Amino acid sequence: MSQNRSTAVMQRRVEAHDSLEDFPTPPWATRALCEWLLGLDMDISLDAQTVREPAANRGHMVRPLAEYFAEVRASDVHDYGVGFPVADYLFGPADQLDLTDWTITNPPFRLAEQFIARALETSRMGVAMILRTSFLEGVGRFERLFSIRRPSWALQFTERVVMHKGKLSANGSTATSYAWLVWQHGKSGTRLDWIAPCRRHLERATDYQNQDLAA
Repeated sequence: MSQNRSTAVMQRRVEAHDSLEDFPTPPWATRALCEWLLGLDMDISLDAQTVREPAANRGHMVRPLAEYFAEVRASDVHDYGVGFPVADYLFGPADQLDLTDWTITNPPFRLAEQFIARALETSRMGVAMILRTSFLEGVGRFERLFSIRRPSWALQFTERVVMHKGKLSANGSTATSYAWLVWQHGKSGTRLDWIAPCRRHLERATDYQNQDLAA
């Protein structure tokens, strides 16, 4: 029997309940968000702000964030051997965390709602999460999250963002589409925007070298 390779099936990307959901984010996709953030109306320039990355993995998002922000506070619940503090972002009261201007991450899909809630409590300016576009679906998620805290923007990638389990790769394909969901404090309503094709000029050959070394 041949494998069912329909988009509906392949987009599921089901992980075990205790999985670390190790799907590294290509650095160009983080730069795409940062370039978009540069256009936001903010009192403080991006290069004077702090950002938290609480699911830092091997640092593939940390490095591009450091190109735009004054300080990146990185940690992960698992020790990937690159020197980031090991910490459970969701453990304990939110007020145990120092405030940062932004929280930007690729959260474990099954914990994304909790990551968003905590990030909104501990970020002065806003929150951005890269998520499967299908995250926008669901009655339960609408009732628990979107009906209460709507994102300010949904930024849909026009190019596919390829994420392979356990490895950052410059090549490959995927049936899964991704978007950045951005919450900016003080902004109501939700706007849809697209991230125009940008991989070609935001990707660097060095992004895929020394993958196990943190910045």
